Amino acid sequence: MERANISISDLSLSQKLDLMESIWNDLSTNETSLKSPDWHKEILDERNSAHKQGKLKASNWSDAKKRIKRNLGCE
Repeated sequence: MERANISISDLSLSQKLDLMESIWNDLSTNETSLKSPDWHKEILDERNSAHKQGKLKASNWSDAKKRIKRNLGCE
């Protein structure tokens, strides 16, 4: 693997996202080594319980993507 010396702060948002995707793709080639910590399950259980009790508002995926893109300035 070739090593590049770049300043992440000099990358555009699009380039940073591409870099993150490349890193994730490399990490996920061996999914068995990717284990979520126990606290992830605890948080998911808490949020699932709150959702079932009507304490959380849910969004459909289409609306969520639009909101995320808007928040990131990617519209």
